[in-house]
Amino acid sequence: MVMTIEPIDRCISALKAQRDYDEVIYMTPDGKQFDQPMANRLSSKGNMIILCGHYKGIDERVRENFITKEISIGDYVLTGGELAAAVVCDAIIRLIPGVISDETSALFDSHQDGMLAPPVYTRPAEYKGWKVPDVLLSGNDKLVDDWRHEQALKRTQERRPGYLDES
Repeated sequence: MVMTIEPIDRCISALKAQRDYDEVIYMTPDGKQFDQPMANRLSSKGNMIILCGHYKGIDERVRENFITKEISIGDYVLTGGELAAAVVCDAIIRLIPGVISDETSALFDSHQDGMLAPPVYTRPAEYKGWKVPDVLLSGNDKLVDDWRHEQALKRTQERRPGYLDES
């Protein structure tokens, strides 16, 4: 089953008649792999159309004549692109100022600086004998920042060593 060109053409043409679009994105397993740098770039765009194929996809002429970017969220196939589009939207939208309450927190998430985020803790400082690292209770911002960086580096080396090779 392949989505035919005419209704897609009518839909995209009608949308473009109402406003300009910076991107017309097609969610496809053979697209460029979605990652944090791509989310960062897309978050600065204006209007976007995201087209989701279903089963075998869309008529190739749509890709040739309307699509400006093709994105994959991984090397696997879903029944349709709707879930992939939701993933892409969520990753992009949370970077737009005002969407999350602490706008700077997204800048320190995993993948933003080529590393995974460090461990995080909450209160109480001790629970069932499990303690928060002392440095986090020290009140010394420099030591806390250094600890977080060291922990992010350690976690990245253990879980995603290829990230460090790419930097």
